Amino acid sequence: MKNAVNPDNGAHDDHATAETRIADYFALLKPKVMSLVVFTGFSGMWVAPGFTDTHPFLILIAILALAVGAGASGAVNMWYDRDIDAIMRRTKGRPLPMGTIPSGEAIGFAVVLSILSVLLMGVAINWTAAFLLAAANLFYVFIYTIWLKRRTPQNIVIGGAAGAFPPMIGYAAITGDVTLYAFVLFLIIFMWTPPHFWALSLFANEDYKTAKIPMMTVTAGAKSTKIQMLVYTLILFPITLLPWIMNDAGATYGLSAVVLGAFFIFTCVKVLFDKTLKSAKLMFGYSVFYLFALFLALIIDKI
Repeated sequence: MKNAVNPDNGAHDDHATAETRIADYFALLKPKVMSLVVFTGFSGMWVAPGFTDTHPFLILIAILALAVGAGASGAVNMWYDRDIDAIMRRTKGRPLPMGTIPSGEAIGFAVVLSILSVLLMGVAINWTAAFLLAAANLFYVFIYTIWLKRRTPQNIVIGGAAGAFPPMIGYAAITGDVTLYAFVLFLIIFMWTPPHFWALSLFANEDYKTAKIPMMTVTAGAKSTKIQMLVYTLILFPITLLPWIMNDAGATYGLSAVVLGAFFIFTCVKVLFDKTLKSAKLMFGYSVFYLFALFLALIIDKI
């Protein structure tokens, strides 16, 4: 009886181990970030001329390529930052610091996925979108992760460009072109990134100090960071209205942008005058909702 039980237990353990490894590799792709990339990328497709004439299968392929590309660059980021991730409370539970994935496997996995995502986008969709996807991946890895992140408090400001590519990639996937409207969608995310990420850095400041990452909160202090956050949200507000002003979006989007933007500014003002971390945490949560809601308004407006 004992010998009959052991094989079953072994099979169960192997199954559990396989599931754990799959979960670890999925976590390596930064799924939360990927979901935002996919949604804003799809929004860019939705508002692009010719979307309704594009075969649904090609749209799914474009979304898959975008998701895999974003995940691959996130995996490279985790591989490169595995040393500092291990000493930061927010990131020490990631697969590489935990040792559940060997670093060699992680970087190989990431590079292969990155190349495949660009090739898939180019062969199945068009090479303009593929070029933009490659540019976003390379920018995130070499400009942000390797060059800027550990060297300058402007890391998020400049490096944020990588996360702003998805709607432009989505637009190009449908049209094969990049227009002023697509660039405005890029600009919205680019200007949104600093206040969004600095809100996080306010309540994760000790982590960044420990890891010696020169975030704005570390080098300039909380007060200066909060003022800069407000400046960016104020600049962002009129930029979000450009699709409406340019007649690329209607009143539904315009009204949504005004309401969402006004509340974003309000949350930032609260952070400025709040000496605790409560408002910063609330603003960070709202900033994610804000971007989803803003691009959802674009989709609804197009309907």
